[in-house]
Amino acid sequence: MASGNRSQTAQGLTLIAPPLGYAVLVLAAPLLTILAYSFFKDGYLTVIREFTLENYRAVWADPIFHRIMLRSLVVAALVTLATVVLAFPVAYFLSFAVSPQKKAMWLFLITIPFWTSYLIRVFLWKVILGYNGVINSGLKTLGIIEQPLTFILYNVNSMVITLAHAYAPFAILPIFIALEKIDRSLLEAGRDLGESRAMTFWRVTLPLAMPGVVAAALIVFIPTIGDYVTPALIGGGKIPMIANMIQAQMLDLDNRPMGSALAVTAMLIVAVISLVFIALNRRFLRVRQ
Repeated sequence: MASGNRSQTAQGLTLIAPPLGYAVLVLAAPLLTILAYSFFKDGYLTVIREFTLENYRAVWADPIFHRIMLRSLVVAALVTLATVVLAFPVAYFLSFAVSPQKKAMWLFLITIPFWTSYLIRVFLWKVILGYNGVINSGLKTLGIIEQPLTFILYNVNSMVITLAHAYAPFAILPIFIALEKIDRSLLEAGRDLGESRAMTFWRVTLPLAMPGVVAAALIVFIPTIGDYVTPALIGGGKIPMIANMIQAQMLDLDNRPMGSALAVTAMLIVAVISLVFIALNRRFLRVRQ
């Protein structure tokens, strides 16, 4: 019996070995490389003179880092809030209002933005929000404005709009999956007990859908922190985020150790915030139950 278990274990390890090795190669190796660079005094692996914590001391003592990191967190939080708030009604509509035969078509339509490059979508939003863009041209044609609006581009609002649109499918899909798993008999029981639709949603639907909401929030929040294309194009380079700061250190200044220290520090901050968010959500669900 024991030999049979060992044989099954060996077969399982044989099956997962190729994807596990690939995951380690493409995920763990780059992270370990960045982590190693962050402790180097010299930026070239072939000339390693000594390990140092000076890069991290410089990062934490830099007021520019504090300001840019805080801005990045605020922008990411706003994007996450806007994306999840807009994605939930769409996911709810797909789960509860669309017939099962048409759900696949709707999900297919939601994935259409992925057919084009992310960079092209950002450029399109720049065209839409630009001085002579679609919005300004349309408002001038309708006679609503005489001069083009200048506050709809190169600011935080335009960045939030662009990023919320870009990451909307990532939020809709996990919320939709969570809503699909809800037993409809629970909703019927709530209404049979005299609850209104609003209270049934608040007490039954929303708590059961929270795993999907949490997944959507994390899926949007984490990559938004690392976005540097949108701040550069839609923000006009006037509103840099932490990814732009890392890019400047890595490429423009060729200071790989400092750029790596910035990246590791940002990852740690995002990880802590994500864990706190998950803990608060679990506490919320326990209180509701």
